[in-house]
Amino acid sequence: MTDEPRFTGPLARVRTGFVRLDGLPVGRIEETGTEFRFTYDPGWLSRRDAVPISLTLPLRAEPFVSHGLHPFFENLLPEGWLLEIATTKLKISKDDGFGLLVATCADCAGAAEVVPESQGQSEEQQ
Repeated sequence: MTDEPRFTGPLARVRTGFVRLDGLPVGRIEETGTEFRFTYDPGWLSRRDAVPISLTLPLRAEPFVSHGLHPFFENLLPEGWLLEIATTKLKISKDDGFGLLVATCADCAGAAEVVPESQGQSEEQQ
């Protein structure tokens, strides 16, 4: 997988995914023209029972910024034969880690899941 954002320059679009833990919204991950950013939701941070999604992403209001997908999110991506099937069926490049994340991680093994912006918004409004 590449560690470079797919879109660069002043007109780069931001792609967003909503991150959940056991079905509860915990934050959002964004790909901008030059970086990836994960930010915990203020509502999650205000909960007494809030836990981090990873020990490498401790609870804090400030976003976590990187020039590639954070290893926690990269480790959610399909590998091997499953990656081959996903990229072929979904027509997503193997180099598009963020695209694969939001397309395939709504039902990952474990408690964490990432859903596309459109799906996350409609479910949060319910």
